[in-house]
Amino acid sequence: MADETAKGYWIGRIEVSDLDAYKKYIAANGPAFAQYNAKFLVRGGEYESVEGTARSRNVVIEFPSFADAKACYHSEIYQAAKAFRDPVSTGDLIIIEGYLG
Repeated sequence: MADETAKGYWIGRIEVSDLDAYKKYIAANGPAFAQYNAKFLVRGGEYESVEGTARSRNVVIEFPSFADAKACYHSEIYQAAKAFRDPVSTGDLIIIEGYLG
């Protein structure tokens, strides 16, 4: 039996206060995601908030592994992109290991 590695995911919920400035973050984050083979599973789109507090932007990003998901976030290239996001948004972001069950 092949050794399986669980994928890693970012789950983000973001509220943006300045969309024009936030676009700099969007433009800058691509190289980090490419380097860590990230794949957007959810990026915006229609949603229904059925419990808890909603935010206007929602994202789920898949990585080949939990280690890749964490490494991408902590990488210099992503942190440089994140510097564009921080002043113009608030939100929640978790990095979580996928389920192999």
